[in-house]
Amino acid sequence: MGMARGKHSGSGAPPKADEPEQGYRDPKDKGRFHNPFAALASQRAAVPGAQPQIRAEDFPLTPPTEGPAQAVLRLEQRGGQEVTLVEGLGLAPPEMQAWLEALQRGLGCYGEVAAATLVLKGDHRRTAPDLLLRRGVKRVRQG
Repeated sequence: MGMARGKHSGSGAPPKADEPEQGYRDPKDKGRFHNPFAALASQRAAVPGAQPQIRAEDFPLTPPTEGPAQAVLRLEQRGGQEVTLVEGLGLAPPEMQAWLEALQRGLGCYGEVAAATLVLKGDHRRTAPDLLLRRGVKRVRQG
């Protein structure tokens, strides 16, 4: 014999209050895959992101002749997070702040000046040496 079916199966009509139907869906319900931010997708390009911005004034193609003799890059764990330390620049505090801001733009990260060290959030041991050399550092060591 045939399989037993409910009164409303396949009809698309809403179930009565005392008997809920499994397959019924409210037409106003957008479903679990509805994205309320889909209308904002066209404006996404205008939102600033954390993408690196290598500017010519920060990192010239021909490095300046004056600059720090060397810089030492080290990776450390601080508070469970990786940070890249740039040490040995020997710059004055205002210059350190300017270098930090340029590296933050060039690497797309956050950072701070701690004593005579630039602390950059994340592992930048592969990308930072090129930017430091373009900024005028004569030699970059990993240590």
